[in-house]
Amino acid sequence: MNRGCDRVMQALAERGVRDIFALSGNQIMPLFDASLEVGIRLYHTRHEAAAVYMAEAYAQLTGQVGVALVTAGAGLCNAIGPLLTARASDSPILLLSGDSPVGRDGQGAFQEMDQVALTQSVTKWSVRATSADELSGVIHQAMRLAASGRPGPVHVSLPADVLTAATDAVAQAEALAPGPVDVKALGAWLAAGQRSVVVLGPALNATRQPGLAARLAQATGAAVFASESPRGAKDPSLGAVSAVLAEADRVLLLGKPLDFTLQFGAVAPAADWSLVNADPKEQERGQRNCKQRLTFSLVADPIGVANALAGASTAQSQSDWQRRVSAAIQRRTAVQLANRPIHPSGLCAVVQEVLDGLERPILICDGGEIGQWAQAGLSAKRRVINGVSGAIGGGIAYAMAARAADPHATVIAMMGDGTAGFHLAEFETAVRENLPFVAIIGNDLRWNAEHQIQIREFGADRSHGCALSEAHYHEAVVALGGFGAEVTELAALPQALQRALASGKPACINVRIDGQPAPSVSL
Repeated sequence: MNRGCDRVMQALAERGVRDIFALSGNQIMPLFDASLEVGIRLYHTRHEAAAVYMAEAYAQLTGQVGVALVTAGAGLCNAIGPLLTARASDSPILLLSGDSPVGRDGQGAFQEMDQVALTQSVTKWSVRATSADELSGVIHQAMRLAASGRPGPVHVSLPADVLTAATDAVAQAEALAPGPVDVKALGAWLAAGQRSVVVLGPALNATRQPGLAARLAQATGAAVFASESPRGAKDPSLGAVSAVLAEADRVLLLGKPLDFTLQFGAVAPAADWSLVNADPKEQERGQRNCKQRLTFSLVADPIGVANALAGASTAQSQSDWQRRVSAAIQRRTAVQLANRPIHPSGLCAVVQEVLDGLERPILICDGGEIGQWAQAGLSAKRRVINGVSGAIGGGIAYAMAARAADPHATVIAMMGDGTAGFHLAEFETAVRENLPFVAIIGNDLRWNAEHQIQIREFGADRSHGCALSEAHYHEAVVALGGFGAEVTELAALPQALQRALASGKPACINVRIDGQPAPSVSL
């Protein structure tokens, strides 16, 4: 006879789960115990939000469902914010939470609350298991739902008495069986345009679907790029694409919602639009925003459609239109290599030289204005950013998850001083769990994104409340067991980076920079 907690861990193991990101608590200790029997490793964080952020990055980098485990009460509440980020980034994660006993419902049990009501608006599916016999089936269903259709987070609430109850019930894993995709009509619709554009959503980016954009562009003759930033076509990593996007006559969105990031369709005001998404709600949203200009719509897995499109058409040479769009995307502001104060573009230029010399780099970009400089100025084959939700603060957790996903990778995380403050204590987790990475803090002593809003919208004389101190973040990291260095001149940065990498420890390089607004380029 097994306990409910054993069935949970057995079902996860059957689904291929080997790593769980967790923070302990009363109700979930049976799950900690059960993990020993199936060989699942628990990475124990210092904050529940960090556990969910780790699950998100792990999912993006491995292609698997990331699993986070938290306790009830404040534990679950602390974990809710990152669910919004995972939902917006189409990241398949399973959040498991402890819960008060079913047998004490309505009696005021310790940390009793309606967990499903808290999470259902930011998840694909949220459910409370009420018997040990259903646990195996619920876990298999949750894992399937997280990964199928439009990927995203799901939540399963696990009452304490259900986890400890005896059960013999076992459910079989359901195999995903995608049906055939007919893209002839969609291909014809796209080919009818003279200046066609395909915009890929987060789940189809270069990290998660390497080579897809290039194959689509060659097969269809359309200009193809991914959009995974809240700034949409104004994302600095897309250069001046918004200037040429306005000329498009056909825009196909593959897994990309038609929302604020595309100005509700106004970025290409004369274009016909097409939307392929597995979530019917996105079809409704697209119709609401584009009305009669949404001329083709398909409820389907966008990855399957993209692969079918790439394989159904004859390879074409690059068109003038594709070259124009590509040139616009590559456009950047001039790099400024002033030694002091350090300009964000100069900081990125030095870091890029290091990235170029690494065999298995993973780039993490997080933060407000410095995050935008990093996205525009840095590149690597694998990248995780803070995504469409616009939430910042997960960068340190993303970096730890990157090492868990690929122990042989070298992880470089760019962030601001505001970002670093959210989860600086997780450096202790990184040291304890042996997850080395290098965090580079572009430190401008303020919440610069909000500071720039104040200047832009209210005037420089109205700027207040956004200052941060000259805190020695690098010294805090040393105290937590990592490597730390402070850099105030650009010339000292290369040596600091090499020392950080050579240390083999979780590292923090605190770089004093000139706080600049995010880069903006035009044709």
